[in-house]
Amino acid sequence: MGNKLRRIKYKLKHDFLAVENIVLAVAVAMCLVWTYQSVVAMTRNWELAERLNAEKKNLQLLEIEVEAAELENDYYKTEEYQELAARKLNNKKLSGENMVYLPKNSEAAKNKHQNIEIVVQDEGEEYSNIEKWMRFLFPNR
Repeated sequence: MGNKLRRIKYKLKHDFLAVENIVLAVAVAMCLVWTYQSVVAMTRNWELAERLNAEKKNLQLLEIEVEAAELENDYYKTEEYQELAARKLNNKKLSGENMVYLPKNSEAAKNKHQNIEIVVQDEGEEYSNIEKWMRFLFPNR
């Protein structure tokens, strides 16, 4: 058993723990750490780029909303809007205009056009696609 233990100790010292093997193991470990850190950095960069794109889209949307609000405010300052608002709220009219009040629609007027049937005349002829387009574009041909 003493010889076996010596052989194992010798092999360990001279075969496995040789300088070349230790350098190789350290190099492999460094490569693995470097690869892992690269993947982590790329993942973080991708997530930050996605967040940046989302924020840019949000900024553009907010800029459009601000521009629309500014245009709306400019419209409210115009004389045209002020005149329309005064007419609507105060029931006013300009000189020379007549106000006409129409009655509400009756049920007969509301239902007048609901029972109309659309009749399509079938000429019985079947046209090719090109002929249909020509008839559509040049109907008096």
